[in-house]
Amino acid sequence: MTERRIVMFNQVSADGFFSDSSGALDWVVNDPDVHRRAVARMPETGGILFGRRTYENFAAFWPGALADLQKAGPHGENKADPAFAAMAHWLNDTKKLVASRTLTRVDWNNTEVMPELNVQVVRALKKQPGKDILIFGSGTVVSQLSEAQLIDEYRFVVCPVLLGSGQSLLRSVSLRLKLDLKEALALPSGNVLVTYEPKR
Repeated sequence: MTERRIVMFNQVSADGFFSDSSGALDWVVNDPDVHRRAVARMPETGGILFGRRTYENFAAFWPGALADLQKAGPHGENKADPAFAAMAHWLNDTKKLVASRTLTRVDWNNTEVMPELNVQVVRALKKQPGKDILIFGSGTVVSQLSEAQLIDEYRFVVCPVLLGSGQSLLRSVSLRLKLDLKEALALPSGNVLVTYEPKR
């Protein structure tokens, strides 16, 4: 039986940060091509794994994302874009798992709390039948699962921005992980889509 894959998706600056020093993402370059490609891959995904902070950011926005179509999305997206609506429905409907020692209650539809990020629990999740598990943001989760060599694919959107300083996606990872390049695509916006798989 083929294992479920764990796929990481993150937007990063050209100098390698996934948020600025304050945690803000207002530097991310809005790109309808990225949104359309993300929507096209939604059928491959059966669950989302979050860290607490990323979960709280998503849960504060996406449940009501389509309430006011005149306002822009979190990265300046046009909410009238069908891809934005598809993403909102998908995020609200898909099963979500948030790793947190402090969250005791979650109100977002189809969300369950994992009291801590237990590598053995994640390894067992991979062995269950089903589609890919996707990680958005969640640097602590990405770091711990990279250390345990449980991430099967790294998808980056490299934005044409130099932040100078900020928060690194991978922290306290003692391993050097060699990667195979699966795709590199430059978009008109200046964003570059890069997909890697760990060498096995």
